[in-house]
Amino acid sequence: MSGLLALLDDVAAIAKIAAASVDDIGAAAMKAGSKTAGVIIDDAAVTPKYVQGFKPARELPIIWRIARGSLINKLVFLLPAALLMAAFVPWLVWPLLILGGCYLSYEGAEKIVHALTAHDAHSGGPDGSHAVKDPGHLEEEKVKGAIKTDFILSAEIMVISLAAIDEALGETTFWMQAATLAVVAVLITLAVYGAVAVIVKMDDVGLWMNANGRTGLSRGLGAGIVKVMPYFLKLLMIIGTAAMLWVGGSIIVHSLHEMGWHWPEETIHHVAVAFGGGSPALEWIITAAIDFVLGFLVGLILIPIGTKLVAPVWARVFGTKGETAA
Repeated sequence: MSGLLALLDDVAAIAKIAAASVDDIGAAAMKAGSKTAGVIIDDAAVTPKYVQGFKPARELPIIWRIARGSLINKLVFLLPAALLMAAFVPWLVWPLLILGGCYLSYEGAEKIVHALTAHDAHSGGPDGSHAVKDPGHLEEEKVKGAIKTDFILSAEIMVISLAAIDEALGETTFWMQAATLAVVAVLITLAVYGAVAVIVKMDDVGLWMNANGRTGLSRGLGAGIVKVMPYFLKLLMIIGTAAMLWVGGSIIVHSLHEMGWHWPEETIHHVAVAFGGGSPALEWIITAAIDFVLGFLVGLILIPIGTKLVAPVWARVFGTKGETAA
């Protein structure tokens, strides 16, 4: 009997440890997810363009195919790569984060420059491709392009999450890291593509409400949704671009701090404190604004490198068009 009680006591202790581990995984996953906010917003802002021009009946299937490819990117390719890096070359996390921050800064700055300069609006689709007569072929090309873009954004998400997990949990086991990264991957994918599905179908919902609403209020609401959605999508793109530059700048500054170059982060902190007037909210806004400006400046520097050097090399290696590669 005493042996059975001892066994039950051990089982209870293991259950408590497991429960604590689950709580730690959930908390770390939430913190890691919050660190990737800029990338998530941009992912949600970018994805709707891949269903433009298709029949409404094909929108959700296309989003599902992209979401499935995104999940495969994260769980099959990027999760094992992140775990191997954490186990054997953990010092590589911060240089990769700097690279990712530079990528976000480049993308954000390029979008601003593209919006402010004259360009041929009829030169191709939103991904740089020209019109394709076969809808099936066009869908296949769009899905492949979206999954390739998602791979880069997902890689950034996984590296940021890995760094955030280490900060949140300190010393962690291999399985704790794996479980937390898997939770982050699944939750972020569901959040991004669930939001995208809602966004791209809102105009259809508005049209249905306008045509079938039983009251003037519901019909007016439906018409309002249809009118507002184009402006909402533009606002989402602006927010996504701003978030990319802010997050890109902050990633670069923080990663340099972790690698031993403390001056940029400490200087920004001192400026925020000096002009923040003791208000934590105002200090955060000042810090974010400085990170945004730094991200934009880094992006401006990288634009000629990306368009004149990286894009042609990428096009030759992967056989894609230069505009798409850029």
